[in-house]
Amino acid sequence: MSDRIVSALTIAGSDSGGGAGIQADLKTFAAHRVHGLSAIAALTAQHTRGVSAVHAPPADFLRAQIDACFDDFRIAAVKLGMLANADIIATVADALRAHAPPQVVLDPVMVATSGAKLLEDAALATLKRDLLPLATLVTPNLPEAELLLGRRIADRAAMHAACRDLLAAGPGAVLLKGGHLDDDAGTVIDLFADADGVRELVHARLPHSAHGTGCTLASAVAANLCRGLPLHEACAAATDYVHRALLGGYRPGRGDVLVLDHIGAAV
Repeated sequence: MSDRIVSALTIAGSDSGGGAGIQADLKTFAAHRVHGLSAIAALTAQHTRGVSAVHAPPADFLRAQIDACFDDFRIAAVKLGMLANADIIATVADALRAHAPPQVVLDPVMVATSGAKLLEDAALATLKRDLLPLATLVTPNLPEAELLLGRRIADRAAMHAACRDLLAAGPGAVLLKGGHLDDDAGTVIDLFADADGVRELVHARLPHSAHGTGCTLASAVAANLCRGLPLHEACAAATDYVHRALLGGYRPGRGDVLVLDHIGAAV
């Protein structure tokens, strides 16, 4: 039917604590008034203090979830999150090539906020080979970009160089998150890079340690693309959304990390 609204699909891991992963993605889609779909690529046992177990479903069941979503919905953007192993990554890449969604936002999840490892070592090469060239946008933080490039990113100049090298690896654009950069400026500077150059997205640094910011940012970009924003504007609006959600963050568990306030940040 031609009157179907567009939807956003997240292919990612589930967070039993509700602060990150699929749960944060669906909250973000809803806050942007975009219908959210999900294909669960991993199950995690986690809360605000850490991850105690990870289980990846059979790859053919993940593919069945993805195919079911594309069979019934108009998917304008796909957000990729935690994809724990090479078999899962290859399955997702094959599904994306088959269904050819118009926009793919790749959050290369490798390590949780708690420090728990979420990507098998052998899967990194598969992610770089199979998924980076399919991505409209890749959204690494600095530790993830360092793993993708195999080198340290120590300052702003190194961030600019990293953007150029990540673009050369195949994605259409890069949103390199600067929150891990240790400086005294009192700001967080993220870099958006595409064929037209590099632009800075600047926000005041907040004194918070939060859970699910990377998932939320990539999902907000995907939601903004569903709403028709150009890519750079979608990224700028997404960073604003995360900043607002951080300002209203709260602590539902015993851990020190905040969970984002999606309702208060809603557009």
